[in-house]
Amino acid sequence: MKYLKYFLIALLGVLVVIQFIKPEKNTDGYQSVALFEQEIVPTKEIASIFKNNCYDCHSDQTNYPWYNNIAPINFWLEEHIADGKRHFNVSTWDTYSARKKDHKLEELIEYVEQGEMPLDSYTWLHGNLSEKDTEILLQWAQLSRIIYQKEMLTTIE
Repeated sequence: MKYLKYFLIALLGVLVVIQFIKPEKNTDGYQSVALFEQEIVPTKEIASIFKNNCYDCHSDQTNYPWYNNIAPINFWLEEHIADGKRHFNVSTWDTYSARKKDHKLEELIEYVEQGEMPLDSYTWLHGNLSEKDTEILLQWAQLSRIIYQKEMLTTIE
């Protein structure tokens, strides 16, 4: 019992100390998604879907929730954001080739259709995509793939 008490006091001390250690925030502002939106020219629905469901983890523009100020949750969130950006980052969309853009859209379609995106840990607090939003996003991605596939064919010729 004595060791448990010391362990709990030490654990509390560690939790207090890590509150002062903050990971770097992912907030480059709207300009980080502006080039993406200039290229894809989203409808209001698509822009809303991306803003409300994708940009937080898949761009350099994250709107952090209040609980991001609590460690170790902030470290967990930052890892999710870094992982999301490794897979698909709209802030670097302009650096992707047509082939890579097509591939990223193919992955987007696959993950959304399989219910892997948005992540469960995101939807617990933010809600899931509605069926209508899912359908709109998938249609947009499929149409966009056609554009990038045509672009790839013209560069071959």
